Amino acid sequence: MSRAVLLSIFLFFTTINLNADFHEGEKLFIEKCSSCHKEYISFKKLKENFFERNNTLLNLTIPTENMLAWAIMESSKKIGDPNDNEMRKIEIEDYLKTYLANPDLNDSICDSHVLKYYKKKEPMEISDEESELLAQYFMGYKDDRLKNNPKPVKILSKDYNEKEILEKAKKEGKEIIVFATSQTCYFCKKMKKEVLSLTEVEEAINEDFIFLEVDIDFVNLPFGLKKYFKGMTPTFFFLTTDGQLLHTYPGAWVKDDFLQILKENL
Repeated sequence: MSRAVLLSIFLFFTTINLNADFHEGEKLFIEKCSSCHKEYISFKKLKENFFERNNTLLNLTIPTENMLAWAIMESSKKIGDPNDNEMRKIEIEDYLKTYLANPDLNDSICDSHVLKYYKKKEPMEISDEESELLAQYFMGYKDDRLKNNPKPVKILSKDYNEKEILEKAKKEGKEIIVFATSQTCYFCKKMKKEVLSLTEVEEAINEDFIFLEVDIDFVNLPFGLKKYFKGMTPTFFFLTTDGQLLHTYPGAWVKDDFLQILKENL
């Protein structure tokens, strides 16, 4: 048997084991932690809650599951070296066991701005196996969300329902982006390939917006946007959760500029 075949078999079973460990960790988190830590809440809503409304919107006294995953994996206080997964897993396991055994907000990796709203956690003992499974869960959390949540682009057909779109926007607390395009638009295709398809851009859109792609050759622009459309494709319309126009951006954009546009409309 060739080395290439052996390597393929090894990688196949390694992937299966990693997926199994993640789902076992997810099951453990649900059993032991979900009664306190709420499920996913968009970071846009979390920012509004903590930075604009002093926690009066959500009244959180303990971080949500995605806040925990972000703090462990991506925050300024993140644990371990992102380029060394094996050592990082060990460090996350050690942190979880140590912190849970003696919870102290002074040792928390959560954002210091939100700590003042949290209540003291009761000590909790977990085994080596449990700490390993939880580490696997947090390390795989972001990739799993991306895999199980469809890409943010929704292509509107002629029978789209504006009411349903607005209900979804209000329920999820997300603004709306309408992407006016056409099949003959070179720069639309170029931007879709080089910018909109990038993971970093998809994540930023999916986090805070509902993204609607409209081919103007076949479908009318929603929410009365036709009167604001100057005929240029691509054009990006940013709307409130109620469907009211906020800003219009005609033309194609490179990644960094488009990410900045997204930030400006949060």
